[in-house]
Amino acid sequence: MASQRQLKSRIRSVKNTKQITKAMQMVAASKMRRAQDATKATSAYTQSAREILAHLAKQGETKDHPLFTTRDIKKRLLIVVASDKGLAGAYNTNVSTQYIRELSSDNKVGVHTKPTAIGRKMTILATRLKDDELIGAYEDLPDQLTGFELRPALDSAYKQFVDGEVDAVDMIYTEFISSVNQVVKTERLLPAGSMKAPESDDLNEALFEPDTETVLESVVYRLLNAQLFQAFLDARASEHSMRMLAMKNATDNATDLIDDLTLAMNKARQAAITQVLAEFSGGAEAMK
Repeated sequence: MASQRQLKSRIRSVKNTKQITKAMQMVAASKMRRAQDATKATSAYTQSAREILAHLAKQGETKDHPLFTTRDIKKRLLIVVASDKGLAGAYNTNVSTQYIRELSSDNKVGVHTKPTAIGRKMTILATRLKDDELIGAYEDLPDQLTGFELRPALDSAYKQFVDGEVDAVDMIYTEFISSVNQVVKTERLLPAGSMKAPESDDLNEALFEPDTETVLESVVYRLLNAQLFQAFLDARASEHSMRMLAMKNATDNATDLIDDLTLAMNKARQAAITQVLAEFSGGAEAMK
């Protein structure tokens, strides 16, 4: 059994750790609420963007448009959204597992896959994998984006798709459903309008002014940027939610460990007192 001094030292160490995890839990909870508000505020716009792109993809004018061109997929670009920091439970592991699953699936059918990493954890993974051609890495992005921060990643994907360097562009990110439910998704970004979305009656009756071609040139890029922007917001809200839960579990475990160590210390103290009393009694009997 450990000595009382050792147990006191361990209790003090665990209490210090508990203070840190508790503080990190409160910070993550605050960030999660802001991120949750942000993703809810833009979700309706993003859904409308998907509906408009899907509607435009069905129009005859988009058949020869470079952003709506459907080709046999031989090369694919994956924009993978992870985090810059750890201590977020299984958040980065889930994203990495999905990415590796996509790589394995592409390898089986002879598709060459290239990643663009958003988040330091994904950058580290992509650089460690053999034969992984990392196209770009974007790190230390702020929680409160304006939308311009993601444009370099979109511009790179846009150019490679139009130039025929890749035949499809997909996003891997964690969709935020609730504070306890997040799901890793793979969603197609290019060709535009590939993702199925329910169309409203109002959209079916919409008229494009001055014409569909002008609308395509002016709004498609913005709608694609809205999809990437929403993916990042969902991913960031999911990250903070999972970090909050991970730190809560760590704090609860620290509390349980402190209770166990305190009980062990009390038993050690009681055993020491019993031993001293037994020695006194033994000495008194010996002097009679």
